[in-house]
Amino acid sequence: MGRPTYEVEYEQMLLGRHALAAHGGRSKESVLERSSYILLSRIRVQGPMSIGELSDAFGLDASTLNRQTASAMRAGLAERIPDPDGGLARKFRITDKGARILDEERERTIGSLDRVMADWSDEDIAEFAGYLRRFNTGIERLGGRPWPRP
Repeated sequence: MGRPTYEVEYEQMLLGRHALAAHGGRSKESVLERSSYILLSRIRVQGPMSIGELSDAFGLDASTLNRQTASAMRAGLAERIPDPDGGLARKFRITDKGARILDEERERTIGSLDRVMADWSDEDIAEFAGYLRRFNTGIERLGGRPWPRP
């Protein structure tokens, strides 16, 4: 069978399935769709971003990002502003409402993770987070799209 990466593949598939159950459909209390959660999270960490910057960051075409940002703006979660650095392209920034809803959603997610890992030690959780970070940064390195971390 070779290296145990087949075990990682299987567990990653299950993690994606569990994440979709928890995030894609979201819980009954959830307000944000998965795409908004990720979009707002990126803008919060990186600061205001243009469609071009979002396209580079996510590897998505401009039409997809135009739909996602339009949806976020209609919901009052993001707003379009002039480039703070004086560039021509307008940028999107998270609104106070968007930040509040993102924080509430993140707290619900953390609460769910706390329930899943209730019998884990803090050391085990930290070690698991370290492995996930290492895994994600490997993907980001290969894709040439690093994700800023707070």
